[in-house]
Amino acid sequence: MPEVIDVCTLGELAPGDRKIVVWEDYEIGVFNCNGELLAIEDRCSHDDGPLAEGEFDQDACTVECPRHGSLFDLRTGKPQTLPAYVPVETFAVRVEGDTIKLEVE
Repeated sequence: MPEVIDVCTLGELAPGDRKIVVWEDYEIGVFNCNGELLAIEDRCSHDDGPLAEGEFDQDACTVECPRHGSLFDLRTGKPQTLPAYVPVETFAVRVEGDTIKLEVE
């Protein structure tokens, strides 16, 4: 059963914003894609780079690895361009009241 952790309030993550959350040994990027909240592992599958720090396109719901340019789909974790070809983990996000929560395992 997943553990649920608090990320922040809705007001702290406006459309186009992102927040990096640390849980155990994971860093997770939580993104607001035009009101859709998505979370992805903050680790490029190509070289373990800081994926969530890359260029974020909220209209396409993608993030580009700042090291080598692989583009990842925030909904699925799948890379859309090389050099990465292995998906990264995604996490369920939900809102309870005014709090954004993340399901982690």
